[in-house]
Amino acid sequence: MPIPGLIDPVPVPRPAFESEDGRVDLVGLPREQIRDALVEAGLDLKQAKLRAKQIWHQIYNRGATDFDVMSDIAKPQRAWLGARFKVGRPDIVVQQVSTDGTRKWLLKTDDGHDFEMVFIPDADRGTLCVSSQVGCTLNCRFCHTGTMRLVRNLRPNEIVGQVMLARDALGEWPSQPEGRMLSNIVMMGMGEPLYNFDNVRDALKIVMDGDGLGLSRRRITLSTSGVVPMMAKAGEEIGVNLAVSLHAVTKDVRDEIVPLNRKYGIEELLQACADYPGANNARRITFEYVMLKDKNDSDEDARELVRLIRKYKLPAKVNLIPFNPWPGALYECSSGERVQRFSDIVYEGGISAPIRRPRGRDIMAACGQLKSAAEKKSRAELDRIAEEKQAALA
Repeated sequence: MPIPGLIDPVPVPRPAFESEDGRVDLVGLPREQIRDALVEAGLDLKQAKLRAKQIWHQIYNRGATDFDVMSDIAKPQRAWLGARFKVGRPDIVVQQVSTDGTRKWLLKTDDGHDFEMVFIPDADRGTLCVSSQVGCTLNCRFCHTGTMRLVRNLRPNEIVGQVMLARDALGEWPSQPEGRMLSNIVMMGMGEPLYNFDNVRDALKIVMDGDGLGLSRRRITLSTSGVVPMMAKAGEEIGVNLAVSLHAVTKDVRDEIVPLNRKYGIEELLQACADYPGANNARRITFEYVMLKDKNDSDEDARELVRLIRKYKLPAKVNLIPFNPWPGALYECSSGERVQRFSDIVYEGGISAPIRRPRGRDIMAACGQLKSAAEKKSRAELDRIAEEKQAALA
């Protein structure tokens, strides 16, 4: 089945990313590819295996960004490595800190494209919201990122690099399994992770590697708007927690606010959730539901949500997300009373429905607000404006 949207035309993952100065970035490469890169650069296989193991440890356990600090490698070889390879990070354009402690970074790729990541600290955890694409192709009507055009997929080094950069900022090197501020990762930043499947999978393998960044798959959540053909593959090859951007329980409303629903409808999506490998009461599927005034927030909507979850016998919880406003948004947030009433109905149906507390609104870091600050009006945004004008005239 063809997958809609812009997809990287390269049929296999690139083995490495070469920067403008010709050096190969070793971040995001599995051990075997680091070894192969060293062999290609001139080391014999035995030495390449040893050096790859040392470099891996220095990158992912010590947080080294310069070969000069890799003390277990002889000085002459550090210089040799530095001339041919690098340990990259995305460039920081702007870093902002919210009054509630949320941090947002505007980052730039080596080829000059902007994207964002967000860190949300809580008393018992710290969650990094990671982007998978520059822009997005889905055009969800309530989402600020959806007004951007899709520029390109982020590569494994750029996805892993976000985690590395957050660890840098939080002072969490050398890596240790307990007591970390950065304890959880959600693939809920800019982009649709399942439209960049190979790169997301390869990056998360490094994040989950016990000798790599060492985060348990139970602490990682991948969010999709409902790319049904890729969901089982994600469960089998990545195996992290699944979150689904549902946001509506009727075809008409979901067609409007999540246009992907026109291709993969609610019933098809929920069946894919029921079939998701590893889903059970201990690893429930999370349904994200943004609360939009007079659009998807009625008592009837809440009851239909309960009915659908029961129909498909889904081990699920529902995250109710008060809509986070952004300039030009077409919707308003449901009142606090309406959100609470919706939550109560779902709870009464035997399904957990916590209300997410908005974080980072003052720096446009909350759910649905991410959009690179330098982005001008995109094609999708212009198309929306034209549609709205046409509707007004009709």
